[in-house]
Formats: sequence, C-alpha cells, structure tokens
Amino acid sequence: MQKQYYSIFLISVLTLISFAGCSGNKTEKKQETLPVQEVKTPVAIGNETSLLLKDLEENGDYVNSQVFPSLIKASIVNENLNKNLLVVDLRSSKQFLEGHIKGAVNKKFEELPAYFETGIKPFEYDKIIIVCEDGQVSSYTTSLLRLMGYGNVYSMRWGMSAWNKKYAQDGWMKGVSGKYEANLENKVNERPSSKAMPELNTGKTTGEEIGAARFRKLFEEGIGNILITADEVFNNPQKYFIINLERKDKYEDGHIPGAIRYKPDATLGFTDEMASIPSDKTVVVYCGTGHNSGFATAYLRLFGYDARTLKYGNNSFMYDKMVRQRTALSWLPFTGEDVNDFSLVK
Repeated sequence: MQKQYYSIFLISVLTLISFAGCSGNKTEKKQETLPVQEVKTPVAIGNETSLLLKDLEENGDYVNSQVFPSLIKASIVNENLNKNLLVVDLRSSKQFLEGHIKGAVNKKFEELPAYFETGIKPFEYDKIIIVCEDGQVSSYTTSLLRLMGYGNVYSMRWGMSAWNKKYAQDGWMKGVSGKYEANLENKVNERPSSKAMPELNTGKTTGEEIGAARFRKLFEEGIGNILITADEVFNNPQKYFIINLERKDKYEDGHIPGAIRYKPDATLGFTDEMASIPSDKTVVVYCGTGHNSGFATAYLRLFGYDARTLKYGNNSFMYDKMVRQRTALSWLPFTGEDVNDFSLVK
C-alpha cells in the first residue's frame, strides 16, 4: 500500500516537471532591457566666471535681450544730428580731420572708459553713436559699453561707408568679394561636447569687480587683434575654431569649411553652449556683415576666449552668391543702396 502511494506521488511529480519543461518557453517572462543613459561630463565653470555671468544676467542680460545687437542706420543718425545726440568717432586723428560727422568727437578706443566716466555724463544724451570706418570695430566697442551698463550706445551700421560715398569706395566697396564661393561646404559640422570655459583669474570676489577688471583689460589690449580677414581664414581654416552665426537655412546653403553653426539667440550666456567652444584655439566668429559677430566677439573675449570677428562677414568671400540669393535667403549684401551722400565737416 505504501509503495502504491509512493508510485502515485512519483508519477505526479514527474508529470508536473514534464508540463513545466514543455510550457516554459511560453510562460517565461522576457528580461526587460533598460535604455542606456548617456553620462554627461560635468561642465567646468570657474567661480569668477559664474559670478560674472550672474552679474550680467541680473543687470539686464544684454546679449539675450531684444536690443542686441544695438545697430543704427546712418540715415537715422543724420536725421537726429540737431537733437540730443553724441557721435564718437574711433578713426585715426588724420582720418577724422579729413572729414567727419558734424559735432562728432574723436576718441581712441583705449580712452573710452575714462571718457565715459569723467569726460561726459553719458545718460544726459538720448543716444551715443559709435562710428568707425566699416562698422565692425564700432560694433565690438558698442557691445563692451552696453555690457558695462551704458544702455544708450549704438553702433552705426556699415560705418562711415554708409555716411558718404567717399568712404564707401575705399571701405566696403573694396572689402566685398566672391573669391571663395567655390570653397564653401554644405556639410553640417557637429558642435563638440561641452567641457569648460576659460578661467578668468582676476583675483576679484564679486561679479561687478570681476567685470570691471575684465573690461579694463580689454580696453587696454586695444583693437589690434579683434578682426581677421577671409584670406587668413580660407588659407588655413583648420587652424581656427570657426563659428557661424546665421540661420540654419543660410548655414546649410554654404559655409566656411569646418564652420560650426551656433544659434545667434541661444549661445552667449548659456554655459553648455559656450563650454563647447575651445579656449586653446583662436575662435573666428562670422555672420553676414561682421556687425553681429562684432558684438558676439566682444562677449566671448570678455570671458577669456581668443575671439576674432571676420571682417565684412559673408560679404568678404561669397558676395556674388549673396546678391543672387538676396531675396530667397534674406541676405544683406552691401550695395550702393546703403551709401548716402551726407555732409562732412573738416
């Protein structure tokens, strides 16, 4: 009897094992595969950099405001000459004496901080207009002054080339060129991963003090190396980290070999974006005319980058293409339409 019960028990166990073995593939749950999460390397932002970023943001975040870049047409300047306006001409004393805008004062770039602090009362003027030969140096200068808190400063678009044809013939008209149109590429170059921003090392402890030290240094350095030419860049584009500040469609239609597009309205002041810009290479920033890039170059140099703006922008190497596609892509080629015949004072 005991053996019978044992046999029945054994048969039952074998039956269960057999059933489980046959049906195991049907009832076994598949092992879930969790998505692999990308591990981001922390972006290195120094303490002084963080303090300066915070100070600029709290004081209006100029580079991400609607008034950036602060450009003004020569025609508007001319219409308001008899009003509460101050024109500051950055050209050489020789150029200034040969002809300048009525009422303008001639100042060297290096003199501007002291002039704005003690020479004038800046906010007594409705507008202060910064003028140079072609508009790029004045754009760079205006950006720095705006970042310093002078919110009524503007750069005159196209410089003196827009004021009188005398200057246009020796300035912008000579600067435009289509010589490198055949060298353009359409490849979309990827932005490198974000790593770090330059260390400022001013030794100051507040954002305001750090900013003051950096502005003082930039004005002391002068404007001798803030511009770069198309010949220099196209001769060896691999030597530079090239930033294109244009719309996506313009970039994809043709850009300098190796150039990486950074969004004009989502780069400056954004640490993840700026930390992807290498601090060990000369950075070339370019746009359509060199005006917007002049403003951006000032901001990058403030944070320790060796940045240069491409003189005349796209106009300096793909001018004919800009003229052909002026309507289709909203290009801004310099033409006779931008030249006025306003009076000069000697």
